[in-house]
Amino acid sequence: MSVLHEDLSEATRFALYYAPPRESAFWQAGCAWLGRDPETGDTLAPPPWLTGLPQPLEALTVAPRRYGWHGTLVPPFRLAPGVTPTALLAAAQQWAKEQARFEANVEAALLGRFVALRPADDAGETALRELAADALRALGSLRAPQTPAELAKRLDAPLTPRQRAYVEAWGYPYVFEEFRFHMTLSDSLNDAQTCAQLVDAWNTRMRDAGPLPVQGAALFVEPEPGAPFALWRRLPFAGARA
Repeated sequence: MSVLHEDLSEATRFALYYAPPRESAFWQAGCAWLGRDPETGDTLAPPPWLTGLPQPLEALTVAPRRYGWHGTLVPPFRLAPGVTPTALLAAAQQWAKEQARFEANVEAALLGRFVALRPADDAGETALRELAADALRALGSLRAPQTPAELAKRLDAPLTPRQRAYVEAWGYPYVFEEFRFHMTLSDSLNDAQTCAQLVDAWNTRMRDAGPLPVQGAALFVEPEPGAPFALWRRLPFAGARA
């Protein structure tokens, strides 16, 4: 996807997400599961191996489909005054060049009331948390300040003192120690049986896929409020392992 200045407005949001390599089983399965490829914009048929659900899969994945298949590293933000998409891309590319590739064991699980892919062990959890923290520090200065209404809405939620401090400093409560990497596979659901079916279906199908290949990140863009997020540019990691 190209991002042209005339296509953007002050309301346009960008996000730094983890996106599996395009050729990987994780990318193909996740995009099919959500019914949309955010890199091409194509609408995809649901996986033929996912059957027996009480509702069509597309009815259970409305919210994550709009955001596209991803794991959040830096949550959506507007650009600060004077910051261009080109400047954001340059900063993100420089950050990515310094990151080393790694793998993380993952599993589908129920997180609260929604199903998501998450790290299956402490090593993966720690590596992904550190990656997200480093990305936030690298790009945080390019983020526009929150409006008073946005800040009030965030602070109206039940948050701990540390989470409230993170909202005021970074615009989001679940960063640094509060961050939990996940890749959303469903809307918030009330039916425990449906959630269990989704978890079992993913884990059974992807049993032999191996660990999640963390080979890069990607910049996503939401051109206007409510529009589907699109994968704008992939950012391959090029750093050496410590």
